[in-house]
Amino acid sequence: MLGSTKPKESKQINKLAILATTTTFTCAGLITYAFWGLPLFPSEVKQEEISIPQIKTVTALGRLEPQGELIQLSAPTSAQGSRVEQLLVKEGDSVKAGQVIAILDTRDTLAAALEEAKGQVRVAQANLAKVKAGAQIGEIEAQRAAIARIKAERDNNIKAQAATVARLEAQLSNAKIEDRRHQMLYQQGAISSSLRDSKRLEFETAQRQLQEAKANEDRIRLAEQQQLREAKATLDRISEVRPVDVEIARAEVNAALAAVKRAQAELDRAYVKAPKDSEVLKIYTRPGELVSSSEGIADLGETSQMYAVAEVYESDINKVRLGQQVRITSNSLTGELQGSVERIGTVVLRQNVVNTDPSENIDARVIEVKVRLDKESSQKVARLTNLQVKVRIQL
Repeated sequence: MLGSTKPKESKQINKLAILATTTTFTCAGLITYAFWGLPLFPSEVKQEEISIPQIKTVTALGRLEPQGELIQLSAPTSAQGSRVEQLLVKEGDSVKAGQVIAILDTRDTLAAALEEAKGQVRVAQANLAKVKAGAQIGEIEAQRAAIARIKAERDNNIKAQAATVARLEAQLSNAKIEDRRHQMLYQQGAISSSLRDSKRLEFETAQRQLQEAKANEDRIRLAEQQQLREAKATLDRISEVRPVDVEIARAEVNAALAAVKRAQAELDRAYVKAPKDSEVLKIYTRPGELVSSSEGIADLGETSQMYAVAEVYESDINKVRLGQQVRITSNSLTGELQGSVERIGTVVLRQNVVNTDPSENIDARVIEVKVRLDKESSQKVARLTNLQVKVRIQL
């Protein structure tokens, strides 16, 4: 009885094991489906469409600037090193084209030079009139007398200088004898070295004085000869009125007039003027201060119309078009500024406006896009030149 019972029990156990295994796999499949949302059979998998969001804006950092960019008003190159004598504006003033902003300290000197040049014109014009009228007998005689006087003065000067040379030659000769004598006495031990040196110094001084006197004599001769030649040339000129003389006199007048124009132009540079209608944004040089070559006198800008200069990454520039609407924001502003793309640059530059986020690329290659702000936005930021802004270009 016992031998026949055991096989039946073994068959029942195997059936229970198969049933348990089947139940386990079925439960696992149901759990997987419920948790992952996957179908039980691969044939039931459906391909879902993946939607990619479209980019609707191009974002860039930028700065604000007035129309025509920032104007750095400085002294002319010829006036470098000048100081501001008078400053006629203050920050925030509106100025017209040609309005004087500052007066440099070179004004008085240049004004005097202009008056001198005008005087030379009058002299040249009088000389031209005289040449045209012809020389008078009295002028010829006066010039001849002047030549005689120059000759007499030259002879007297030469004689006086010759006498000076002769006197110095005699002094040199005596100094030379004394120097030799004291040199011998020193070698014999009769005098001190200081006395010997003093005589040597007297000898050398006499040599230099003689050399200077001879040089002066040569200069006097040359100067007198030149003066005499000029006087004779004047006599020749006034003795005869020739067409060439009239032309020369007329050329002198023209040269004098040109000198007046140059002097007037130099004087005008002492008055620093606004190149166009604008606003004084920043003053760097006050009265009495030297004009800096790097900063100049003041910054001007046409703030009635403001622009935003956006630095668009080169990878995004192909999406930007003229006329696209732009929204501009800044931490320093409440609300948004509005504008439109007016100009797209053609040169790839290194990024100048740096994001404060350290994770951002600070060595990016960008292209400048100019955005013209509308009237209301321009008025809102008229005094915020160079403010950093964030620009969103609507595609």
